[in-house]
Amino acid sequence: MNKEPHTMQVTDAATASRAPKNTPAMVKKIGKTTYKVHVHFSQTSTETMSDKIKRMLKNEIQQM
Repeated sequence: MNKEPHTMQVTDAATASRAPKNTPAMVKKIGKTTYKVHVHFSQTSTETMSDKIKRMLKNEIQQM
């Protein structure tokens, strides 16, 4: 059994090619796996983060 820590990298190629190289990243280690998540925000979006969260919660409730 390999006990070396490992890193899992999952990337959507279309998203990765559009995201600027200097996007913020969050690194979180859970057990022996390190997750590195890059985030980016649309410059043309008209929806606030609050609006998006409310919309997502509303959709989640409707699916129940």
